[in-house]
Amino acid sequence: MGTESYMDKIMEMVSLYGVNIITALVIFIVGRWVAKALRNVARKVMTKKNVDPIIIGFTCNIAYIALLAFIIIAALGQLGIQTTSFIAIIGAAGLAIGLALQGSLSNFAAGFLMVLFRPFNVGDFVEAAGVAGTVEEIQIFTTTLATPDNKTVIIPNAKLTGDNIINWTVKGTRRVDMVFGIGYDDDIDKARQIMEDVLAKDDRILKDKATQIAVVELADSSVNFVVRPWAKVSDYWGVYMDAMENIKKAFDEQGISIPYPQQDVHMHQVSEPQR
Repeated sequence: MGTESYMDKIMEMVSLYGVNIITALVIFIVGRWVAKALRNVARKVMTKKNVDPIIIGFTCNIAYIALLAFIIIAALGQLGIQTTSFIAIIGAAGLAIGLALQGSLSNFAAGFLMVLFRPFNVGDFVEAAGVAGTVEEIQIFTTTLATPDNKTVIIPNAKLTGDNIINWTVKGTRRVDMVFGIGYDDDIDKARQIMEDVLAKDDRILKDKATQIAVVELADSSVNFVVRPWAKVSDYWGVYMDAMENIKKAFDEQGISIPYPQQDVHMHQVSEPQR
């Protein structure tokens, strides 16, 4: 009699909840398949539109996780489970995680915006967050720079986007700014001609952009020239250092002095008073 009673209760529960359980399983299985299909479709569409792979991966994964969470909640609701409490728990957990990972989330958002708006690309020489170097890798949380002395610097993306970014590569060319001083007794026109001749021999200096050579300051010990040729970004340092050396040598050969700061000290002898 007891066994029949238990069997009756089991059959009653199966008849009451069996359909809901099957429906919940169907919702979960079909919903998961649909979520994967939508993720694949979104990936293919963004790939055809030449969207950055980083954006594709993170966007598709986030969308898939959000859809999966919605499907699980719908399946639990079909079983008669009150999902309001689950939603509240998920919301509270999300808030706690967000507060704990506030810095990481800000880096994530900054990385996403950098990949989306592209203030610089891999291979660009940039100056940002107090560091100058070539961009080696742009990740979702950090950006890696290689400095000219071969140091690897890993910078949080939020720090990059929160400061000025100077991209020396994006324009393709760069002005080489130099200052040369000559003595007050030297011939200004002769010095200018010497500098023009030296720069004209360097094929790396761009001829379609005017080179500026002009007196910029009458300093305490020298007449200062600004010398501003243009070169490709890749030739910048070569042009700068060679111009410095070659102009100095040309000045020496032509008798143009490059003065250095100096002071005249006058000694006055004071005789002691006679007693």
